[in-house]
Amino acid sequence: MVGSVSAVIATHGSGYRAGQRLSPRGRSLAALLVGGLHLGGLAALLLAKPESPPPQPVLMQVAMIAEAPVVMVEPPPPPPEPVKPKPQLRLMSTPKPTPSVIATPPPDPEPVAEAVAEIPAPPAPPAAPSTAPPAEPVVVPPNFVAAYLNNPPPVYPYAAKLRRETGEVRLRVLVTREGTAGDVRIEQSSGSTSLDQAAREVVFRKWRFVPAKRGDETIEAWVIVPVVFELRG
Repeated sequence: MVGSVSAVIATHGSGYRAGQRLSPRGRSLAALLVGGLHLGGLAALLLAKPESPPPQPVLMQVAMIAEAPVVMVEPPPPPPEPVKPKPQLRLMSTPKPTPSVIATPPPDPEPVAEAVAEIPAPPAPPAAPSTAPPAEPVVVPPNFVAAYLNNPPPVYPYAAKLRRETGEVRLRVLVTREGTAGDVRIEQSSGSTSLDQAAREVVFRKWRFVPAKRGDETIEAWVIVPVVFELRG
C-alpha cells in the first residue's frame, strides 16, 4: 500500500512537471486524473481496514442454593420449684403458773355534783294563722207547714170520690226566693190520675212556702211535698 501511494506521488510529481509543458486543457484533464487517483487511494485505505472480531458470548453460571430447613427448637422446661421443707413441731414445756395475790381496789370516791347553770328555754314561736277554709254556711230547706201560711187542702175530685179512690201523692216542688212554687212535678203517683192532678193544681196555684236560706241569703231549692187523699164516713 505504501508503494502504491509513492507511485502515485511520483507520478503526480512527474505529471506536474510535464503539465507545465501542457496546454490549459491538458492541465485540466491532468488535475481531474490526479484527483481521481487520490480518491481511489483513500477508498483503498478505507476498504483495507481490518474488521474487529465480533464479541465473544459470556457464559453466566447460576448456582442453585438450597434453603436450609427451619428447625423448631422447643425451649427447655422451667426448672422445678424447690420444695420447702415442712416445719416440724417442737414440744415445749410451759412452767406452771404461780398463784398471784388478788388485791381489791379501793372504793371509788363519791362523785361531786357540779353546779350547772340552767339556761332558759327560748320562747315558743307565735302560732301560725290558721289556713283552714271557712266553714260553709248551713242551708235551711224550704218550709211549707208553717201555721201562718194557711195553705188550703186540695179539692177532692167528684169522680174520684164516687169511685172511692184514695192515696198519697208526692210532689217535687221548686220553691223560689219569693216563697212561691216555680215548678211542680209528680215524684210518686197515688195511682189515680185525677187525684194527682188535683194535688198538683192546688200546690202550684195556691200554696206559699218559706224560702230556703244559706246563712242569711235567700236561695231557690227543691222540696218534697206529700198530699194525702182519704175518705171519711
